[in-house]
Parts: sequence; C-alpha cells; structure tokens
Amino acid sequence: MSNTPTGLGRRSLVLAALLARPALAQASVGRVEAVRGEAVAESPRGRRSLSPTMPVFTGEIMETAEESRLVLRLGADTELRLGAGVRLRLDRFLARSGGVLTLERGPMLLDLGPQDRAGGTAIRSPFGLVAVRGTRVWAGPSNRVFGVFVLRGAVLLVAADRAVELTAGLGSDIASPGAPPTPPIAWGAPRIAAALASVN
Repeated sequence: MSNTPTGLGRRSLVLAALLARPALAQASVGRVEAVRGEAVAESPRGRRSLSPTMPVFTGEIMETAEESRLVLRLGADTELRLGAGVRLRLDRFLARSGGVLTLERGPMLLDLGPQDRAGGTAIRSPFGLVAVRGTRVWAGPSNRVFGVFVLRGAVLLVAADRAVELTAGLGSDIASPGAPPTPPIAWGAPRIAAALASVN
C-alpha cells in the first residue's frame, strides 16, 4: 500500500508501452454475454443495438441506458460488467495480452481472467488512469466522487501526478478531474454493496 509520486520505474515504462500500442481497426475483441434493458455500440459505421452473442469490436463505444446492464466477454477469459448510464470505449483488447479501455462515465467492474494478464490492462477516465494486472476492480461514481475499489489483486491509480497502489479490500477516491487520488482506505460493507449492485 503506497502513495508516491509518479517516478514509478518499470511499472511506468510498461504502462507507457501499453498505451502506445496501435489499435487494430475493427478487430473483434469479444462478445456480448448478457443485456438487461438497452445497450448499444457506436462506431463511425453507425449505432447498433446489442444482444447476447453479438461480437464487439476495437474502437466501438458501449453505451447503456438508465436502469440497464451490459456484460461483455473480452479476450480469452475476461468479464466486463457495465452499469446504467455508461459510456465506455473499447480502445483495444487482445486475448492473452490485455488492452486499454476508456471509461467516460458510469460504473464498471473488470474481472481480468488468468489468460489475459500477460500484457496488462489500463482503464482511462477523465479522472485518472488505472493500471490493472490480474485483478477484479470496480470503478465509477460512488458517494459523489469517482471511486476505484479492488476486490482481488492490485492496481496502480494515477491522477494529477500522483500514484496510489491499491490491493484487495482497498479503495481510493478522486473528487474531480485533475484532483489527486486519496490515500488507500478500506471501504465499508454498505459502500462495497452499493458499488457491486450498480453493475449487477
């Protein structure tokens, strides 16, 4: 558990390399597992309503309506759960290599499978960057701030030139875009339950 400036050595280099990799145009990155309510995928080719078993592609933006949920299977064995009012871009995701996701708004839960951990995965947002490896992590609005909470594994949360390492059972908040992350803290049971309910 640490709260350090972003002179992060090898982890910074790995993260920079991950974000610099070129995306593959319209490559399938996974499929829809389940939909409750309304969910769409948006790309330069247009918008399409999503239903189970449909493929999802690099560069597409996933959107969910109010009171809706979307579950995606990405790569080899990674699950991504999106709650209501989400807008998330699938920048890249490759089996056994991980990828990059951009969360513009709403709650998400990423469960990175064992086969997809080799290359690491990053979650970008207006609030900060979450570097993920072998992790089950929730991110989204919580208690009127942007929260990140780790259920398994560890992540590095970077914002406003500060980095916080979170391990299982710990979370951090970012009050607004451009603000630094708070030091790691154990979330209480009611807050954890509310976070998980937002994507289930």
